[in-house]
Amino acid sequence: MLICQVTDLHTCQPGRLAYGTVDTNAMADRALAAIAGFLPRPDALLITGDLAEGGAEAAYHQLLATLLRHLSIPVYAIPGNHDKREPMRKALGTLPGLSSCRGAFLHYVVDDLPVRLIMLDTLVPGEDYGELCRERLDFLEQSLAAAPDRPTVIAMHHPPFSNGIEFMDQVGLRNASDFARIVARHKQVERVLCGHVHRAVLGRIAHVPVLIAPSPCHQVALTLAPGAPGAYVLDPPAFAVHRWTAGDGLSTHIAFVGPTPGPFPFSAR
Repeated sequence: MLICQVTDLHTCQPGRLAYGTVDTNAMADRALAAIAGFLPRPDALLITGDLAEGGAEAAYHQLLATLLRHLSIPVYAIPGNHDKREPMRKALGTLPGLSSCRGAFLHYVVDDLPVRLIMLDTLVPGEDYGELCRERLDFLEQSLAAAPDRPTVIAMHHPPFSNGIEFMDQVGLRNASDFARIVARHKQVERVLCGHVHRAVLGRIAHVPVLIAPSPCHQVALTLAPGAPGAYVLDPPAFAVHRWTAGDGLSTHIAFVGPTPGPFPFSAR
């Protein structure tokens, strides 16, 4: 099974640029076209938050049009700190998973794939940091307890570990220790997939590797110096590809969005 993951698309209303400089709509379009052309064909696409810059409903409609133009695979999305639940629900409510959300939060379980997906909502309205309240922690616990023998991936926007980019760590998941305690009790969890940091970063909680996927748009500047101000750079855009087999478990690749030179055969002289 192949799962593609994109995160932090920051889609804008038509004609607008993120931060006045980044054409996120065009960059998202290129990334989704690359996913549509990926071989073998992916079984699903996960979008781990920050779908729209500022949560404007028009931006979600823009993204939906792009998704429908390129993809014929299931798309599973959760909100990030730049999103707003009700405009997202209204515009993207026909997507699988989101269509089943009836409560206050946009979280749900995907049971019909070889790997079970738990899609968590870490959004705190009006804040850049994330949090899992008691209701969301209970949802996670109950969802994991319901299928202890199924390989499971948890997807969420805010990473549950510090990565050393200080200004991003300050707006991470506030109660990561509560999340980690639940995960530690459930050995079927194979991976936690996140966004938010706009960089590829690998960490760990309990027994589980945690991957922060890069953005197909702008990236957060890599600066590990204490007190460094926040900034973004236009590093090569990318998304993650997760491959799962019963024999090998889960492996992850970072796929860069072209065009780039190649591929060239190793036999060339």
